[in-house]
Amino acid sequence: MPDATDPRYPIGKIDLPVRATPATRAKAIAAISALPNQLHDAVRGFTADQLDTPYRAGGWRVRQVVHHIADSHVNAYVRHKLTITEVDPPVKAYDENAWANLVDAVGPIGNSLLLVQAIHDRWATCLRSLPEAAFARTCVHSANGKMTLDDLVALYAWHGAHHVAHITTLRAAKGW
Repeated sequence: MPDATDPRYPIGKIDLPVRATPATRAKAIAAISALPNQLHDAVRGFTADQLDTPYRAGGWRVRQVVHHIADSHVNAYVRHKLTITEVDPPVKAYDENAWANLVDAVGPIGNSLLLVQAIHDRWATCLRSLPEAAFARTCVHSANGKMTLDDLVALYAWHGAHHVAHITTLRAAKGW
């Protein structure tokens, strides 16, 4: 159950590793596929001032959240493809806060929205094409250790919803 008192986790924290079934996996892949439209809807009509509003005290601005999703999910797409095509590939964590403060993460969000759309279209197509056995394949994450493809799918389905909820929760609180 989400902790409504903690604005960092509006949908709650993810619980890994997952015990995926074909149904839960299909739901997670559907969430990955649906994210671009949900993200676009979450920021539709925002002014520059609204995009520059932190989603919580001490948190990133909305535009940084949008750019972060693009950055993170480009990494995720590569992590998934490495896991599908290699044996226990290493995947590296990165400094998300440093990336969120680079110049390309404080500018217009249009290209990041397009990038999320393109990546998610290819990503979901790839995942839907895989046999069930592929989801047991593993990678070795530099911060999280060994993870299955099912773990990665669940993680990024949650990750997208988590950040969209940051934006929609702010939008609702502000009456935008």
